[in-house]
Amino acid sequence: MPIVIVQITEFECGGLALSMSHAHTAMDGFTTFTFINEWSKMCRLEIPEKKIDFLSFNLPDVFPSRDLSKLLLPRVPPKENRAEAKLVAKRLYINEDSISRLREEVGNICFKPSRVEMIIALLWRALIRASEKKHGHLRRFLLGVPINLRPKLISLPQVEKSFGNFVIEAPVKFVPGENNMELRDLVKLIHDTVKETIIACDKTSPEDVVTAVANIYNRSFIAPEWGGSEEVDMYTSSSLCRFPIQESDFGWGRPCLMHFGSRHDQCCWLYDAECGNGICVQMDLKETNVHLFECEHDIKAFFEF
Repeated sequence: MPIVIVQITEFECGGLALSMSHAHTAMDGFTTFTFINEWSKMCRLEIPEKKIDFLSFNLPDVFPSRDLSKLLLPRVPPKENRAEAKLVAKRLYINEDSISRLREEVGNICFKPSRVEMIIALLWRALIRASEKKHGHLRRFLLGVPINLRPKLISLPQVEKSFGNFVIEAPVKFVPGENNMELRDLVKLIHDTVKETIIACDKTSPEDVVTAVANIYNRSFIAPEWGGSEEVDMYTSSSLCRFPIQESDFGWGRPCLMHFGSRHDQCCWLYDAECGNGICVQMDLKETNVHLFECEHDIKAFFEF
């Protein structure tokens, strides 16, 4: 099976679509969008092939292959076939004024939350409430927030521009009765978990980094009481803001419409709007969850469809 597939589609109206699919074990968001952006610059500026030097292929040297079965617990096989999961993609938009209103609602907190932290917290609360309506009670919820580890590992500066998959998901856990539903509390929970995850992974040796990452996955995404439980809702929220997506001009102009997704797991993707300073959100939801999510007050109050 190919690691990467690229498809170009020309439409009768004169438009053109560039699609790219790849194995996540080989490439993460940083690698994908750096590659596309540099590829577009090569085409637009006619840069010679011999001058290509924008990513390093040194991850296998820093992190040699190993038997992960000695580090990771076995995953609990899902009941339903991933390939048969029916997902619906919904595109939302939050403008600058709504982001300002959202900041006012979050209120005073011991740090200044980023736009992404606030929006993820708002979407998460809507998902939690939608799940409550579906099941008749609040359920535990595991939110995975991907982190690009390259700029976070101070002790390993050589991986800052490494090609490959060097991401970990911060496991943000909501427990009914223990965690509050106030936006400021969810924002703080996301912020603190991401910070703790980075600290846990910032080790002095590659071996310790791998062990730390394995421990995080074992305690959360693989653990029978969390990722392996049918009584836990799981979702991934990935921010692509500030990635060089809008700048990817192959000579035909900048992209005017983008779409993301694994098409297997429920996930939301945040990215800078094509125009203006707002943020677009693509929600990949199971068909049975779409209506409940769209009807949530938080979604209707802050987002445009």
